[in-house]
Amino acid sequence: MIIQKADLFKDLSQEAIDDISRIMVEETYEKDSLVFEAGAPASHFYILVEGRIRLFIGTRAQITYSVSIPGEAFGWTGLVDRPAYTATAECVSPAKVVKIDNAQLAKLFEKDTASGMMFFKRLAGAVVQRLVHNYEAFLSEGTLKEVTPSYG
Repeated sequence: MIIQKADLFKDLSQEAIDDISRIMVEETYEKDSLVFEAGAPASHFYILVEGRIRLFIGTRAQITYSVSIPGEAFGWTGLVDRPAYTATAECVSPAKVVKIDNAQLAKLFEKDTASGMMFFKRLAGAVVQRLVHNYEAFLSEGTLKEVTPSYG
């Protein structure tokens, strides 16, 4: 089962893993198809089963990140209380993903708060890892600029 390979689900209770397995939906995509677009409602997040997905913000050359490791999560914007995806997810190759509804996941974690806490701790680690990756990419390109955060 793919969620057993996903870092986000490491150390969750077996009951939580079983409950999450019941709400997962497997989807397949052809090369060049979009899993989601920036600005669309962020109601699900995804776990890569196979293939390669490119996430990009702005034009395809501005900020990109590749999802290529089975078990890697992406599209988690809605999990952190943002209403819309901030990036577009495009399949670089044929891909298979697992889609998980954010609202259903929240209900499961209301029932098992210890697993919910562990999940969000791991999600925070994934966010930091992605930020570090992008920071290093900006530094290597020599394009790092001061950014004024916009909170809303």
